[in-house]
Amino acid sequence: MYESAAEIANLTSSDKFDAALAIHLYKGGRLLQGSRIPFGIIFGGTDVNEDIKCKEKRQVMGAVLERARFAVAFTVEMKELAAAEWPDARKKIYVQSQGIKTAPSQTFDWYRFLQNAGIPAGSGPVHLFLLVCGLRRVKDPLYLVEAFSEWHRKDPTVHLGIIGPAVDPLFTSEVEERVKRAPGVLLLPELSQPELHAALRSCLALVNSSSSEGMSAAILEAMDLEVPVLARNIPGNAAIIKHKETGLLFSTPQEFVALSKSLMNDPILEKEIVTRAKEYVEKHHSWEGERKTYQSLVQGLQ
Repeated sequence: MYESAAEIANLTSSDKFDAALAIHLYKGGRLLQGSRIPFGIIFGGTDVNEDIKCKEKRQVMGAVLERARFAVAFTVEMKELAAAEWPDARKKIYVQSQGIKTAPSQTFDWYRFLQNAGIPAGSGPVHLFLLVCGLRRVKDPLYLVEAFSEWHRKDPTVHLGIIGPAVDPLFTSEVEERVKRAPGVLLLPELSQPELHAALRSCLALVNSSSSEGMSAAILEAMDLEVPVLARNIPGNAAIIKHKETGLLFSTPQEFVALSKSLMNDPILEKEIVTRAKEYVEKHHSWEGERKTYQSLVQGLQ
């Protein structure tokens, strides 16, 4: 793991590297300061949504963007945010949405998964909502905990499973402690991507409660797997979800519960949403199209 610009500059000074591609204008880009090879940048989301508010980080990102041969934004909105701050960079910022490809495990055992999670699966229906995210504050996995737990007390068939890597160990401890005191909410162990895709396919809905988002791969994967999506109404999510057409957007925990109930009680709405969401992903998030764009951009670095 390289943690400083000097280490990266030393690494890339060898003849083994002709160019570089960094993800996240601040976290990745700052490490390329001092590097002599040409490079491109892919915006992450929190860079242009959150880090841009900090003067020191903004200065670093501006310097990185000035040197970058190109930058990639997942959405037009993300490009406009960056271009408003750094107008001279507008022409070098390309828009390319994330490409998605799912491959669910064929051997995944859903009932064993529920059993290991402590959810009784044999005595009646189970409605499991999966919140997939790296455990860090910007993902705000605790946003729905209190409201969901209150709902679970009234309807024990509903469960919220939080699943993802412990990106921020301190915050992860906070999540663990909070979840212990919240009936119906579970912190689940990480799964491989094929297992996670299989679990998503069997759950009631994918949940996103982030306070800020670039473009959520988990949302797009759920859409591809024809799983309903309930997402917090923030710009990054609203850019890929049309409310009640390709997913459901909520602005409060109470609205989340109300929309979840409507989804559970209206199979026609569910079918319409997942059908349109699948069509949207196939049309706008092709991994083949993404590959062609990056091949072309990277070739221009040589």
